[in-house]
Order: sequence, then C-alpha cells, then structure tokens
Amino acid sequence: MGAKTWMLVYSETGAREALKNAPELDREATTRFAHELFPGETLESLEDGDLGRTCPPNKEICIGSFPGVSIVAAKEFGVDSPSTIPRRFIDAAGSGTVTLHAMHSVVDWFAFACWQNGTLIRSLSVSPDDGVIEDIGDKMAFEEPYWSGAHPAVDDDEDEDDYPLPFHPLELGEEALKEFFGYQLEGFVDRSLLEPEDVTLMTFRRKRPFWKFS
Repeated sequence: MGAKTWMLVYSETGAREALKNAPELDREATTRFAHELFPGETLESLEDGDLGRTCPPNKEICIGSFPGVSIVAAKEFGVDSPSTIPRRFIDAAGSGTVTLHAMHSVVDWFAFACWQNGTLIRSLSVSPDDGVIEDIGDKMAFEEPYWSGAHPAVDDDEDEDDYPLPFHPLELGEEALKEFFGYQLEGFVDRSLLEPEDVTLMTFRRKRPFWKFS
C-alpha cells in the first residue's frame, strides 16, 4: 500500500503526548464526534481500523476520540492546498489545535497544515512534479534541516537541478508524523516511537440520503 495518509488530528495540548501510550478508544465519544463532523450523512459501522491506515476510500471514514486528542481520516483532507479544506472541520476544534497530515507514496506528494485557535499558522504542500504547491506561514523547526539541504533528495552523482525540491517529500512527511504524533509508517525502525497499529480507530461507511444531490 505504501505510505498514505489523509487525516486531521484535534488536540487540546499536544497530540504526540496524548497518543504516546496508545490510549483506549472512547467509542461513544467517537460515534458522537463522527456525526458532528458529517451531519448530512448516514454512517454505517464497519470493522475497526487503526492509526496505521489513515487513508480510507472515499466512501469511508476512520475516526477515534481519546483523552485530549481526536483523529479523523477522510477524503476531504487529501487536498493539494490544505488551507482550502471546509471551515467547519477547523471550527470543530474550538480553541484547540488542528493538524492536517496528507501524503501519497504513488506520486511522492506530502502536505501538512496547523491551525491554532482557529487560525492557520502553517500550510505546506510539495511534490516532485509541481514543486511547492502551497507555502503559508513560517517554517517549523523540524522542517528547517530539510530546506537547508541536510536531507537531499538526490545522490551526489545526480543532477540536483533536475529535482525541484531540496528534500524528498515523503521523508519530510515521515518526519512530520514523528514530530506531531510520535510514530512513523516507513523508514528506519525506531523502537522509541508509538506503534500506530496499537491505536484503534472506528471505521464507518458513508451513505448520503437518496435525496441529497451534492
């Protein structure tokens, strides 16, 4: 399947801290939150998933509510310009922090964004084909080594001019997973990180009422 994500994470303080001990899923709160986020849809419960598979097909969502943090993966978050996702998903956080993480290994695309108290503070979207698609706000500390050339996308014997970025998007995507949430999907195994398969998420099939045409 490769490394794929399209998810939003809501946190009261820090998502990494809240997730580090693989908290127990609150199923009642999760179901309630799912209906709050997708009020115009009928949601049919499916078999549970986990944090390692936050790339559901278009007709499904993966979601979990835990003490201090909630995670939702849905098609709406796999967009080239994270700043354009529907405002209702940001407003659902109230005064908390919202973090978007999206990447697709087939096209080597990665994007992330952060909102605090409803205000966008950083949005980045990059791919080898398009270079920088969106770049809003100041670079975060974990990004800096990648922009400064510490993790080049090409080998020394390759022509850097043929690659539009000073790093590989998926490598920065994995670094963002570690920075924000404390786990990784691919790369060198780090036993100090959370195993995403240990964090259970509920899965729902999305069904719009037959009279909904949009």
